[in-house]
Amino acid sequence: MSSCNNLPYYPLYLGGEWSDGCGKMDSHNPATAQPWAQFALAGNKEVEQAIAAAKQAQNTAAWRDMTATARGKLLYKLADLIEQHADELGRIETADSGKLATETRQQTRYVADYYRYYAGLADKIEGATLPIDKPQMQVYTVREPIGVVLAVVPWNAQMFLAATKLAPALAAGCSVILKASEIAPCAMLYFARLLAEVGFPAGVVSVLCGDVENCAAPLAAHPDIDRLAFTGGTEAAQHIVRHTANNFAVTSLELGGKSPLLIFADADLESAANGLIAGNFGASGQSCVAASRALVQRSVLPALIENIRQKSANIIVGDPQQAETQMGPLCTPAQIERIEQTLAAAKQQQATIHFGGARVTLPPPLAAGNFFQPTLVECHSADTATLQVEMFGPVMSLLAFDSEEEAIALANNTQYGLGSGIFTKDVARAHRVSRLIRAGICWINTYRAISPIAPFGGYNQSGYGREAGAEAVLEYTRTKTIWLNLSDTPMANPFVMR
Repeated sequence: MSSCNNLPYYPLYLGGEWSDGCGKMDSHNPATAQPWAQFALAGNKEVEQAIAAAKQAQNTAAWRDMTATARGKLLYKLADLIEQHADELGRIETADSGKLATETRQQTRYVADYYRYYAGLADKIEGATLPIDKPQMQVYTVREPIGVVLAVVPWNAQMFLAATKLAPALAAGCSVILKASEIAPCAMLYFARLLAEVGFPAGVVSVLCGDVENCAAPLAAHPDIDRLAFTGGTEAAQHIVRHTANNFAVTSLELGGKSPLLIFADADLESAANGLIAGNFGASGQSCVAASRALVQRSVLPALIENIRQKSANIIVGDPQQAETQMGPLCTPAQIERIEQTLAAAKQQQATIHFGGARVTLPPPLAAGNFFQPTLVECHSADTATLQVEMFGPVMSLLAFDSEEEAIALANNTQYGLGSGIFTKDVARAHRVSRLIRAGICWINTYRAISPIAPFGGYNQSGYGREAGAEAVLEYTRTKTIWLNLSDTPMANPFVMR
């Protein structure tokens, strides 16, 4: 990082070298709407440079012949560096995206454990000896690195989402191009300094950002990309998949969500209210697993609404860098516009806004920031706009149900299928309902918990493939089958039938 026009400046990291790319862009602090940093942008030249370096790394002895144990040691070193720089990484991410500094710092420290988890798995990637049905044949499999990986990471939870891709890919021996969003990329570009300090061979990791036309699309369509791991919106994913028709890259997609959270009458309502607040107002609602479709058994709906109202009245909205702040700004003005349009449509559908529903104006220097009130909407039909649109903001929508069967039907009435939740004291019901909800994750009597040990991913329009967990590292390998003839007898003439 250096200074540019009195603003911190973050260059690209390409093939072990720092690059100013093809231009620069200002990053605006969502809390103040003022430029706070500049970063470099990648174009076609930088895309080719990063891919050529990644491909060369796959064929260079320094990385190709490095033992799996040695790769693991590099990941352990990276984890330690992330912990040491967690406060600075968190500060940068907060200035860039508006997420609470208390959250970005804590999450960054925890992200170090993802690298440690995959560091330990690096030398546990095993093949198998096959009990083949032919005499005098020794047949076994080995797992080899899949090759050049493109990891596309959005601006929200970027340290976490980078770890779920980068850590298993490096453990498997791949080379990785980490493509950060051009919205709030500075934490990723600072993270490149730590990657450089670790001592990965040149080209093993590159970090860049740029727009769709000049960076993202050429990367996704490039013939030398072997594996693509993408987190982002459904529309962008559709373009990504079309581009991979050019290279047949093995692809995983972690996309949007409209997660249902089912609250039954026997639930601990205090716990359920906290789960809803965490799932909707945590990170200002800017989470792909936000519990933005709360389905509540009718008999407890009034009591739950009142509980949430009381808790939400005390939420402190303000400067995300301050420890006392509980909800910061949204990352972009466009998110507020989308929320306002969706709430207006919900009102037309007779929805009731119990509290919130408007922008928050704070005194300078936060007067122009992207702040929005925590909002609770009671819906009276399943097609209400706030139950259908992923707003990526602090809007909680509640809909009543009467029976377990109705709750399951409502939960599955969506194009998405990423997260879900259940609050109930009935253990049998919890297991029964969780099996019937079509989503990749189901939290029971909790919400938004994550771990490097637990797989993460969705169904339907929420994507395919899984990140985290032991199996994820195998997704960055290919299986090679090796046949060895043990017999001293010459191989038979294939044109002489016996």
